[in-house]
Amino acid sequence: MLWDHLEPIVARAVALIPLRAFKQWLSDRVDTLSPAMTLIVFIVPVIPLFPLKLVGFWLLTHEYWLSAIVTIIFAKFLGVGVAAFIFDVTRPKLLEMQWFETLYEFIMGLRAKAAALVDPIKVRIVEALRGDGDGWSSRMLRLIQRFRKSVHEAR
Repeated sequence: MLWDHLEPIVARAVALIPLRAFKQWLSDRVDTLSPAMTLIVFIVPVIPLFPLKLVGFWLLTHEYWLSAIVTIIFAKFLGVGVAAFIFDVTRPKLLEMQWFETLYEFIMGLRAKAAALVDPIKVRIVEALRGDGDGWSSRMLRLIQRFRKSVHEAR
């Protein structure tokens, strides 16, 4: 679900730097590999990001709060971006392995179930924040908004 929100950002980054050519080059190389070797190509690029997370935790233990949070978040986003980029290239080969295809379908099923559970709640939250609808929270939000407006107008 995070990837759904990050995908447009990563797409813009790919457009800014010459990753399309690299992606094609990598895809050509992956096509020559066995599925098992492709799994290594998928896993290895994420490993160098682990020390970056350790640096973030070291900063956290030494009470460099802002630096620690920025480093950990940067490492997490970079990890998601790299993993998504590499997975996009290696997916066809990885899905040739039966166990990987089964795991992938299981995870995609869980993701769909989670989205089905969360989407109606997200709609209700958005409606409540907009003040749409007739529920108690919508009426209360409109009342709060009117109160804030009257306070600002009184100044």
